[in-house]
Amino acid sequence: MRYAIIADIHANLGALHSVLRDAEQQGCTHTACLGDIVGYYDKPKECLDIIRGMIIPCVKGNHDQYCSEELPMEGFKPQAVEAVQWTRQQLTEDDRRWLRSLPLAQVVAGFTIVHGTLDGPERWGYVFDRLAAASSLAQQRTPVCFFGHTHVPLSFVRDSVVRGGTYSKFRVETGKHYFVNPGSVGQPRDGNARAAYVVYDLDEASIELRRIEAPPPGFPPLGDGGVRMPRPPGGQKPKLSEAKEFE
Repeated sequence: MRYAIIADIHANLGALHSVLRDAEQQGCTHTACLGDIVGYYDKPKECLDIIRGMIIPCVKGNHDQYCSEELPMEGFKPQAVEAVQWTRQQLTEDDRRWLRSLPLAQVVAGFTIVHGTLDGPERWGYVFDRLAAASSLAQQRTPVCFFGHTHVPLSFVRDSVVRGGTYSKFRVETGKHYFVNPGSVGQPRDGNARAAYVVYDLDEASIELRRIEAPPPGFPPLGDGGVRMPRPPGGQKPKLSEAKEFE
């Protein structure tokens, strides 16, 4: 059984098509989504229709929440508020109801999926280092948990201590717990513009990061011509405490 683990699509239809096509070529038999299907780019309805039509395990992301609920947006920049409001208008009430119904965390085929953190999924916390990862690993009840939200592919492992870093492919070893980010389908933020997702082979007990070329996304037709979100400079990687490379 091979799972395609996808996260942070953010209404980027071209990237979603590219990733799903590659996942099929890689022999993936199942898919799980870590949330943030909508937000930022110009195809929220189209991306949501695809994910809903696949009838796959999916958890709620912060953008899914704000774009489906009438929540106050104090502290949001005017451009961000306008983008959320535009996205809400592209979705039907049934779409918004479906997004609201998504769980914050879910166990799938013996592994866990969450958008942010396991120790407070409703707070939408970010995990970039082993200290933050340790808080989620302490709540983790399955050997593997996949998380999104940061748009940066990282893996953390706990045995006697918690270690973490970038990765390409590694085996899941018995007795260890893994907290893994597959990167972002729609808006990578690790200095690599290619769409990212993970192939989790349960029979082989392996996790492989895939990077896929995708067409550039379109932007919502807002008053300023669209919302461009800042990204880290090319090649910049997050600083990690005692980081180690997983190969």
